[in-house]
Amino acid sequence: MSKTPADKIIDARDMEPPEPFVLTLDALDTLGPDEKLLLILTREPYPLYRKLQTLGFTYQTDITMQGTIEILIWRQNA
Repeated sequence: MSKTPADKIIDARDMEPPEPFVLTLDALDTLGPDEKLLLILTREPYPLYRKLQTLGFTYQTDITMQGTIEILIWRQNA
């Protein structure tokens, strides 16, 4: 994944929608200006990508060799 460690991690691989979406938005509300959130999923969350952009967050998506989606999220202004 990213060389920068995440400050918060949500492992949502065993969750059903919309739980990962809701938990991610809740975690972003508490994210400090220099903090990063790592979201781990089994599929790409296209609706979340759109929401992150409208809220002013930047993200980096990596797909592991096991097929896991890892999304590192941070504030654009950080």
